[in-house]
Amino acid sequence: MIHAAAPSTVHLPQGDWATAVDGLCACFPRIARAQWLDRVRRGRVLDAHDRPIDEHTPYRAGMKLRYFREVESEPVIPGEEIVLHADGHLVVVDKPHFLPVIPAGGYVQQTLLARLARRLGNPALVPLHRLDRDTAGLVLFSVQPATRDAYLSLFRERRIVKRYEALAAPLPQCTFPLVHRSRLEAGEPFFRVREGQGEANSLTRVDVIERGPRQWRYVLEPLTGRKHQLRVHMAALGAPIVNDRFYPTLQNRPGDDFSRPLQLLARGLAFVDPLTGQAREFRSRRSLEPL
Repeated sequence: MIHAAAPSTVHLPQGDWATAVDGLCACFPRIARAQWLDRVRRGRVLDAHDRPIDEHTPYRAGMKLRYFREVESEPVIPGEEIVLHADGHLVVVDKPHFLPVIPAGGYVQQTLLARLARRLGNPALVPLHRLDRDTAGLVLFSVQPATRDAYLSLFRERRIVKRYEALAAPLPQCTFPLVHRSRLEAGEPFFRVREGQGEANSLTRVDVIERGPRQWRYVLEPLTGRKHQLRVHMAALGAPIVNDRFYPTLQNRPGDDFSRPLQLLARGLAFVDPLTGQAREFRSRRSLEPL
């Protein structure tokens, strides 16, 4: 088994369960009960005080559990992360395509978080935001808990400018720049998002920076931070991002095709540092395909 170096955390919701294991099974239905029992018996599930639970530990609403993710095998993701900046409070990393930011699904060690923790020798690193696994580019990490909330506030209060680049089909019928607004909601299957009816909860500013005969290069500025927002909005405009496997339709290709990365790049981040008051701007060293 491949184990996560650091535990994940879950708070069990309200439910009619007798034991903590029952609550875990309900929260994670894709993991068999036998797997949870095996982890518990090996001391891989801890309570809020980092004490191993057992199969008879009673359930409490809101109880905090820490568990170590495990997978039997894990594909190696090509490409290396580039550390652009590191100080005592903040790390800025340039992520390759296909690499998850945090452990999820079948990925534990092949994640940006695990790679950085090993490389920098700091298991306390925490990502301040997320990128889709398919998206390349900039990710900010908090180095220590004492200053973490100061940097998280940049995202909560929308005091950080995020700029993406994307390759997609031409939209000659549109006038640029434009702002696309819509209501995003859970779609089918569970990992997809769709546009629904009602008040908009997502906004993206779209402009064109290069026009080719078959594709245009767009700059995208998400004014909100919804899951898959840029991918859904570009598909809704009639220009799905090149090599998008999820939108506008789900492509059932087996496994990853590393020769066809999603042509979406988190190009730039700009903000005023909440600790120093200094204006900071970071830019990815990666590039998308030429037009």
